[in-house]
Amino acid sequence: MDFLPRTQQELVEIIQAASADDVPLSVCGNGTKQGWGRAVSFERNVSLCGFSGIIDYAPAELVLTAGAGTPLAEIKAALAAENQHLAFEPPDLGPLFGHAAEKATIGGVLATNLSGPRRPFAGAARDFFLGFSGVNGRGEIVKAGGKVVKNVTGYDLPKLIAGSFGTLVAMTEITIKVVPAPETSCSIIVDGLSPAAASQMMTVALGSTADPSAAAYLPSASQAIFRLEGSGPSVVYRCQVLTDLLRAPVRVVAAAESRDLWQSVRDLHSFRDNTSQILWLLSAPPAAFPGDIDALTRGLPDCSYLADWGGGRIWLAHAVTDIGEAVRAIRRYLGQGGHATVIRAPEDWRQSDRVFAPDVPVALLRKVRAAFDPLRLFNRGRLHSDL
Repeated sequence: MDFLPRTQQELVEIIQAASADDVPLSVCGNGTKQGWGRAVSFERNVSLCGFSGIIDYAPAELVLTAGAGTPLAEIKAALAAENQHLAFEPPDLGPLFGHAAEKATIGGVLATNLSGPRRPFAGAARDFFLGFSGVNGRGEIVKAGGKVVKNVTGYDLPKLIAGSFGTLVAMTEITIKVVPAPETSCSIIVDGLSPAAASQMMTVALGSTADPSAAAYLPSASQAIFRLEGSGPSVVYRCQVLTDLLRAPVRVVAAAESRDLWQSVRDLHSFRDNTSQILWLLSAPPAAFPGDIDALTRGLPDCSYLADWGGGRIWLAHAVTDIGEAVRAIRRYLGQGGHATVIRAPEDWRQSDRVFAPDVPVALLRKVRAAFDPLRLFNRGRLHSDL
């Protein structure tokens, strides 16, 4: 049974009916990331796409309010018309799961806390999430935050909701902070690098006054790439600083080509074609390559990867194998720090509670969830079988 509420009252009634029947609900936008997390299915599915459209946009105040089901593409177009953008540059992961591009909603982006290559330098999605309204699992309308950046009068609930995968509140409206887009950009490419050499180079670049806004390693091309953004004179100067610092032959690509390059990194174009592969997201403390990446790739069948965030985030793909074997190999790589999440996998893999590793802090999250959704109506089992 599918529901498409267009008012908060309609959503309240749907949730109250589910509560009375003790029937869980799938809560999502366009469902472009439904393949992320544990495999779950529901009799009742609620789409929040009825809450769509930009409600208020004040470019001078750097604040935008929109329905949670508003397509991300619509928001990006409105911002571009004012020479502004989302600093956390959310990736479009829909095509990884067989969906068309540009179908993600802003609510889905915030519910998964999705951020792109600029995240270590500008902040995560949750850092730009100012406020929301929606309905909790009790069927109560809730609001938090507001339309100003400094609006903390208690708990910063938007940061709690970001990354909750729709398990706490069915959001109907969101308010986000936006920022001016950079005047120009360029990218520096260094070819012929091993992972170790790229790791060292990224560490040097990220600690320099060149101030790159992104750094990645593309092992398929043996390339380290760095992005510089800002005013024209600043980019030219910092490009020379970084070129001198790297002490290696470099190629510099201008703004248009640079944007295309980083879009392909952001949206994981290299992993779109082989949808039968397992895809992981490995996040580690901010140091280039926290473990032996060569050993990890040798230990998993048909393995490939892309290192973003200066090596602190690695997208890892491999052929289907035993989930326990994969988890052990990844934990050896990450050591005592870091986190791994299965992004794409067959359903039998996604029945496991190990799609998020290390294990989800179930006891803590159960307490948080009880405050918002005591019957676990929303996306039951998405994060863990006990949540």
